Amino acid sequence: MSSNDKSCGCGDFPLLKSIKNPVEVQALDKEEQAQLADELRQCIINTVSKGGGHLAPSLGVIELTIALFKCFDFDNDRIVWDVGHQAYAHKILTGRYENFHTLRHKDGISGFPRMAENKYDHFGVGHSSTSISAILGMAVANDIEGGDRNCVAVIGDGSMTAGQAFEGLNQAGGMKRKMVVVLNDNEMSISANVGALSSFLSRKLSHPVLTRFKKDFEGILKQIPKIGDDLAMYAKRGEDSFKSFFTPGMLFEALDFTYLGPIDGHNTEALIDVFEQVKKLDTPVLVHVLTKKGKGYTPAEDNPTYFHGVGSFEPETGMAAKFKGGLPSYTKVFGDTLCKLAAKDDKIMAITAAMPEGTGTDCFRKNYPDRFVDVGICEQHAVTFAAGLATMGYKPAVAIYSTFFQRAYDQIVHDVCLQNLNVNFFLDRGGLVGADGATHHGAFDMSFMRHIPNIICMAPKDEAELARMVRTAIDFDGPAAVRYPRGVGIGAEMDEFPPVLNIGEGELLRDGSDGVIITVGSRVWPAVEAVEDLDTEHGKSIAVFNTRFIKPLPEKQILELAKRFKNIVIVEENAMAGGFSSAVVEMLVDNNAIDGHNIKRLGIPDEFIEHGTQKELRAEIGIDTSGMKRAMLELLDK
Repeated sequence: MSSNDKSCGCGDFPLLKSIKNPVEVQALDKEEQAQLADELRQCIINTVSKGGGHLAPSLGVIELTIALFKCFDFDNDRIVWDVGHQAYAHKILTGRYENFHTLRHKDGISGFPRMAENKYDHFGVGHSSTSISAILGMAVANDIEGGDRNCVAVIGDGSMTAGQAFEGLNQAGGMKRKMVVVLNDNEMSISANVGALSSFLSRKLSHPVLTRFKKDFEGILKQIPKIGDDLAMYAKRGEDSFKSFFTPGMLFEALDFTYLGPIDGHNTEALIDVFEQVKKLDTPVLVHVLTKKGKGYTPAEDNPTYFHGVGSFEPETGMAAKFKGGLPSYTKVFGDTLCKLAAKDDKIMAITAAMPEGTGTDCFRKNYPDRFVDVGICEQHAVTFAAGLATMGYKPAVAIYSTFFQRAYDQIVHDVCLQNLNVNFFLDRGGLVGADGATHHGAFDMSFMRHIPNIICMAPKDEAELARMVRTAIDFDGPAAVRYPRGVGIGAEMDEFPPVLNIGEGELLRDGSDGVIITVGSRVWPAVEAVEDLDTEHGKSIAVFNTRFIKPLPEKQILELAKRFKNIVIVEENAMAGGFSSAVVEMLVDNNAIDGHNIKRLGIPDEFIEHGTQKELRAEIGIDTSGMKRAMLELLDK
């Protein structure tokens, strides 16, 4: 469908189609707001059901999004959606309705806010807990320029668990800049009576007249001779005690934020009322909004975890689309293997950062709840917490997506590797992840780990080798990391109980005479396929060597290959800058084994790779079977 086609590929929605500029939302009456909410929900459900995406979070903030656009003018005002999981309605209302069906497709709309994509995406996000810091920066710039912008951050209760969120709150409260933080709380349940009273308090306490009255009244009390200051203090204590009894706001009040809430996040009129009052306040404000993940779509309401980030499904039933195969995912193989090892070793513990299902540690949580810890969205804390466990003789397994693992770099260096502690890192989604795009590709872990002393780093060619590496890491007396790709295995035969690998030893999977492909991890079996094609199609005999280890490299074996082969292709699914192929070339140089060779490196170039399927992206940067064939033929032609 052409991007100029006036009918959206996610359905025909007359009100959405009529909104050409987000400011037009401000003119909608109550009935039209309700219609807009219905159309947004159905548009998002239709689109995500076909191509996957973050459904439940976006459905939960429909009314909140409408209220924000009703009250703020984001041509002038600024908004940052923390993480971006909840920004689909925002995208649709900011000129992307007609192309929304391209969500997460190659060359289509990103699944996250991107400044380069749309002028209303005021800050690019993908990792959590950055919104408050970013909005504070915008608020300070606005004040320096003497502007009149409202600066709004929308952050989920899960993201609020991260340290950076509180660092931002602390700084913002201390600077007392005019800004609004909307806490989208989709987990806390609150009774109807308490909720109604809290909503009443928020509405009344947010009114500028009452705010001014409170300040004036405090001033009057202080003027009373001898006892004025004490009376003002008691009055303030009374107000604080009353609010803290009925609301959770004292934490934010202590950070010098005016706390308002909780507010029903699906009551558009109540939200509009509060935001209109908030705009008139000149202080940092936190608006606590209660929402329900998956609101308006029963399957997502009943199972918000599954529909948080979901693949294709049948919109009528919510059932996942049926795919051929049935091979286990690398995530599941890791989780099952860790459980199998834990049954024999009560010192093994599993740690994850708010993603037990995503990392496969939900199995461990079920079987060994006393040895499982979910630290929330706190990757830095997860690593140092694991280091503490290791000092007590435990063997912590820290399971985190590769892209999130980079947030804990300092802790990896100083708290684990410098002290040479037995902490094991299992990095899911190593390499290109597909539709989530640049913010979520695990492109850098090989590069930033291999230069740290004491750690060993591995990447499996298939699911059987992953299981062996999990055991190897656990048994290694020191820091160890295993990175593995998103997706399913190849159907490799699994060991009844995985053996331990020899540290720093690779394997020659196929011998040859004309050249060699040296590779690791997800690129090993595509390399085997490439050399088989080169043999069949061109009569070339090419060897394939699986190093298994990024660090320590199997140096002796690679040097022997360098003696035998002039033509060498080195392939990785990681940034080439400082990555696996750099390590191989550096080792050859250091051993005076580089002269006379034709060497070609393939990997992720020095740029951020956008979204698309894994197959599309691997082909685009030339690390698929065809890319390896082309590279080797170029060397052979020299």
